[in-house]
Amino acid sequence: MHFLSDELDDYIVDHSENEPQLLKELNRETWQKVLNPRMLSGVYQGRVLSILSKLIRPKNILELGTYTGYSALCLAEGMQKDGLLHTIDKNEELVDLQQKYFQKSNYGNQIVQHLGDAVKIIPTLDCKFDLVFIDADKPNYVNYFNLIIEKMNPGGVILSDNVLWTGKVIEPLNPKDVSTKILLAYNKLLKEDPRVETVLLPIRDGLTISRVL
Repeated sequence: MHFLSDELDDYIVDHSENEPQLLKELNRETWQKVLNPRMLSGVYQGRVLSILSKLIRPKNILELGTYTGYSALCLAEGMQKDGLLHTIDKNEELVDLQQKYFQKSNYGNQIVQHLGDAVKIIPTLDCKFDLVFIDADKPNYVNYFNLIIEKMNPGGVILSDNVLWTGKVIEPLNPKDVSTKILLAYNKLLKEDPRVETVLLPIRDGLTISRVL
């Protein structure tokens, strides 16, 4: 969802960093061959993820929700040379496409793919993270945060996507809408939890930046 006019949105994209060639190819192939291509982070958000990662210079990155691998490659741009990026997704149909582009990138040997339930996989990861990107199933956002927070290094950053949920967070709540209900609770948690300081940005469908204290 875009909260700005198309003209202003185009201006913002035109005056931001260009999309790298490999990501252009992945972007194109995602739209041509994969269901629900709107799930792709896209050019502008991808550049936001990239520059945040470059500012943080993480050694260990965790991504929840690989999709076709676009956002993982954006996050990897700021990773330290000896760093690792762990990315988790349930959809085995996209593994080959992810691997294709990971191996074509400069980070193929630094990206570890995990196939399965993130709630079960996260506790098995034996490392502390400097940067986490949550872009997976919304009903588990609170669960993910509670699993991740103890695995964060002080000063680490948690990025949470889709937190404005196409504006549903300010509309009357449908009791059957579990995703919106959880996102409301999640946004409240990030605001009130003393372990993090948080700012919510109106980037695309809402992106929260939470710094671990």
